Amino acid sequence: MVRYTGPKNRIARRFGANIFGRVRNPLLHKSSPPGMHGAKRKKKSDFGVQLEEQQKLKAVYGMLTRAQLTRYFKDAARSQGNTPNLFIERLECRLDTIVYRLKLAPTIFAAQQLVSHGHVLVNGKKVDRRSFFVRPGMVISIKPKSQNMLIIKQSIENLTVELPEYLSSDPAKFSGQLLISPAIDQVPFPFPINVPLICEFLAHNG
Repeated sequence: MVRYTGPKNRIARRFGANIFGRVRNPLLHKSSPPGMHGAKRKKKSDFGVQLEEQQKLKAVYGMLTRAQLTRYFKDAARSQGNTPNLFIERLECRLDTIVYRLKLAPTIFAAQQLVSHGHVLVNGKKVDRRSFFVRPGMVISIKPKSQNMLIIKQSIENLTVELPEYLSSDPAKFSGQLLISPAIDQVPFPFPINVPLICEFLAHNG
């Protein structure tokens, strides 16, 4: 199981957004991108733009690997329907993403850890696989013995984070439910992401 352990603040500064939802905003004191300040930046090539969009998407979902992203894209491309929408649906319905969106964890990385360490239940049964695909109607909850964890309580009480419309939440029960499959325009990305461009990139470079 691959877990990202690199510099998260540097990535947030690169894209100019607190993409990981950290309490201490990494842009508060250093809002400029990493590297030489004031240096002229060359205009990106089409390939460079596609690559950057892919990097943004990987970051939003907890620094997924290129192989993981490619696998989700190929699965979406094989299915009937709008490929970009199906692609995002597969990413957004990962168990770690749902735990994060339900405010059961303060960051996507904290959500990954909660799942991996066995604190999360799906329909009352423990699931410790972060990539588990959550389907509409499934109830996600925190194991009773884990509900006293401070990180979970503080996350649930955070009123600055809004719940996406495809989810319902019951904070008192430390649980929530996926109501419908999410569409691209419903997903609360921290910045614009050109998903069709990423699909085009992966189709030719996957």
